[in-house]
Amino acid sequence: MAQLVPSLLRQELARLAEEDQRLDGRGRWDARDITLETNCLYNAEGSAKVVMGGTIVYAGVKFELRTPWPDRPTQGSLMCGAELRPVAGRKYEPGPPSPQSIELSRVVDRGIRESNCIDMESLCIVPGEKVWGVMIDIHVMSDQGNIFDACGLAAIAALRTAVVPAERFDVGEDHKLQVSSTPIMASFTRAGGRFVYDPSEEEELGGDERIHITLGDEGHLHSLQKGLRGVFTPAEFAEIFDVAQKHCAELRKLVAKQEGN
Repeated sequence: MAQLVPSLLRQELARLAEEDQRLDGRGRWDARDITLETNCLYNAEGSAKVVMGGTIVYAGVKFELRTPWPDRPTQGSLMCGAELRPVAGRKYEPGPPSPQSIELSRVVDRGIRESNCIDMESLCIVPGEKVWGVMIDIHVMSDQGNIFDACGLAAIAALRTAVVPAERFDVGEDHKLQVSSTPIMASFTRAGGRFVYDPSEEEELGGDERIHITLGDEGHLHSLQKGLRGVFTPAEFAEIFDVAQKHCAELRKLVAKQEGN
């Protein structure tokens, strides 16, 4: 029965694709409604909540003092972790980090890290002795599709509102974390034989390969991650890239608007 459901779903997705339709009525490149809230977690130095359709995620930023790596004595560190628990969906199980949560955290981490939006040198307190470690904790409360984009958006919004708690650790005055840009992720899934933006849970279940693209402020490509089997043509990627540019620019404005509130 478990194999029958995706098979029937694939048939329906293929039928809808022929009519240029989607299960939820959206156009091929349309996004679901998105809301962003920051400073929503009391115990975090920076935090954000993203609601993307029925997908709900939280991201919180914490800081710790640590000894730098010997080969990078003047650089702080960045770590990203993601939690996927049964509360997010029946497909998730309790226990140690799953392959899905590890992939999620790595894709989000890579998009932020490769953008160089955080100057690791600015996290140095005493060279070779003491630096800041920045930790991003992501919790998915409801997975109704495209948790990658939701988590990426929550993570960068939390970073951009984060305050370094220097006074608590007696190493200076509290100050905002220096974040020089706003990398944004855009995800696509091949459903019914064609790529769609912001896939729903059903489209992910009945879809094939997926692509996650992280773009910087000037539209530069910072990371590209492909998941599942399959290939895409240069023409398909060019079309996807154009759509990603548009949606990433819109989400970047949403983050900036939230910062200004």
